[in-house]
Order: sequence, then C-alpha cells, then structure tokens
Amino acid sequence: MVTEPRIRVIVADDHAPTRAGVLASLDVDGFDIVGEASNARAAVDLAVTLQPEVCLLDIHMPGNGIAAAEEISKSLPNCAIVMLTYSRDDDDLFDSLRAGARGYLLKDMDPDRIGAALRGVLAGEAALPRSLVSKVLEEFEGRSRRKLFMRAQRPTQLTSREWEIMELLREGLSTEDVATRLFVTPGTVRVHVSSVLKKLRVGDRASAILALSGE
Repeated sequence: MVTEPRIRVIVADDHAPTRAGVLASLDVDGFDIVGEASNARAAVDLAVTLQPEVCLLDIHMPGNGIAAAEEISKSLPNCAIVMLTYSRDDDDLFDSLRAGARGYLLKDMDPDRIGAALRGVLAGEAALPRSLVSKVLEEFEGRSRRKLFMRAQRPTQLTSREWEIMELLREGLSTEDVATRLFVTPGTVRVHVSSVLKKLRVGDRASAILALSGE
C-alpha cells in the first residue's frame, strides 16, 4: 500500500496559543509541520529555505503578514499562501489576494476545518469565509464594469497594470495610495502614468482620466 506524502506546511503567527492550536489541529489532520514563526521576516526565511507546499500566515504579526505573503509568492510561486486572521476588513482581504494569497481564513472558524480548507486550496478551490465571498464578487463585478466602460470609450494599447493604476486614480486615490495598494513604489506609479499620458497624447492625469472615461 502506497502512503501519500504528508503536505508540508509552515505556520506563522505571533500569538503563541493560537499558533499552538493550529499546529496541533494540522498535525492530527495529517500535515507535516516543517516550521513555525512569530514574525513576517522569519516566515519568509523559513519558506525560502524549506519550500513547503503551504504557508499559513497571520496578517497582523510583526513585520506584516501581507508583505510576507507577497515576498513568498514571488520567491515560491507554487507555494499556496493562506492568510489566517480575525480581520474582516476589506482592505486586508483584497491586499492579501493581490499579494498572492490563495485563501483567507478567519481565526474564529472551527480549527478542525483548517486542514480541509488548506487541502481545498491545493486542489484549486477558493478558501474564503461565506461572509466575505460577496465582497470579492462585488469588487470583481465593479472593477469589470468600470474597466469595460473605460475601454469602450477610447480603445488604446494600455497594459493591464496601466489600466489598473488609472482605475484607482479615477476612484480618487493618490499616487502614494495607489503605490501602497499595488505594493509598488510611488515612482513606479508615476512611470506608468507618464506612459499613459504619452499613449493618450494628453498633458496631465486628469485629462487622461477624462479621456478614458469618455467624459
């Protein structure tokens, strides 16, 4: 009889009792706990060194779990990153997904369900609380409608990143806010905006937004 290899996972959370509870639950559920950490930097270092199949990260641990998720995602694109948090905040949810997280679990869930959620992520399923699914759908539908509207008004050869930046600027975000939302530097945002201005042959971002909106 061939035994399937245990799924290798790293758990990072600065709250020791929570971390211990998660570790115990996953161990009983047949996972191979290859590492644990209490801060973002340690989580990234462990992930890069041990290359687990799954990283379960607390969002608000020291060093920022979302920043850790982005760094791990870039270094280990095949690693399934899942956030574990009490936060139901929209920004935390969407920033996590943009950083590369494939799942978002709430700490008040039944611990015995965590293992099943992680296996679901590895199987290509979304791991999101029902209470947050509607937010994701609303955000997706809203962005899709705005993007279709803007593109219909004035077709142009903007890259997907340029469209994303212009949509955020159209919503009223500042250069710094856009940079934070997309995990890039303000200088990078300005470079993309400059490229858009040249493609649209307009002199400023306000004119670009008007042109893209057909106003």
